[in-house]
Amino acid sequence: MSSNPVKVILYRWAGAWGPFKVNIPCGECSLTVDVIKDTFASELAEIPVELETHDWLSEWWRPLRAGGWHAPIVIVGGRVVSQGHALNRGVLTEAVIAEHVKQSDISGTHLFGKESCPHCVRAKGYLDKAGFKYDYHDVVKEPGSLYEMLGRVKPIVGPKTPITVPQIWFDGKYVGGANELQDIIQSPVEPNMDRGQCSLSPPGHAA
Repeated sequence: MSSNPVKVILYRWAGAWGPFKVNIPCGECSLTVDVIKDTFASELAEIPVELETHDWLSEWWRPLRAGGWHAPIVIVGGRVVSQGHALNRGVLTEAVIAEHVKQSDISGTHLFGKESCPHCVRAKGYLDKAGFKYDYHDVVKEPGSLYEMLGRVKPIVGPKTPITVPQIWFDGKYVGGANELQDIIQSPVEPNMDRGQCSLSPPGHAA
């Protein structure tokens, strides 16, 4: 997966406007910088990102056009994701990953799931038995994996469709869930009746 860096813009409480001048950024602005840098180094370590910092008092009209009026203001992809208080790292992670998946393709085989999901275990078993190499992403233990899964699946199935696990990509192409693996592994697949009848369900089965 490759893409241009996702730009994160921070407007901190600092700068000058007419006779007004702020020499020391506010404490929440400084904390927001620390949160951004630490999140870049941890949750977003594998995503190209860059931070652009501006003094709000000197350029207050710029973030205002995006709806930002209370520093610290954090903008990702032209959208204000936080303002008026210290940044929540989960909000930043979700916003950056959502922007990243818009401009990057997924390659290889990936299975997004969770330990407590029997259909995720079933899907992993199909891939293991068939000898396919794949990357497994736990969407409960890895917030970044959850945000990536949602960011990639929602545009495919629609924003109002509930997202279940597993969600599978095979060789860079979206497959769907465990049932849809049948066409790839050439093996009988047990239908998941909790999800209702689908095109892969055997005749006579209904939701």
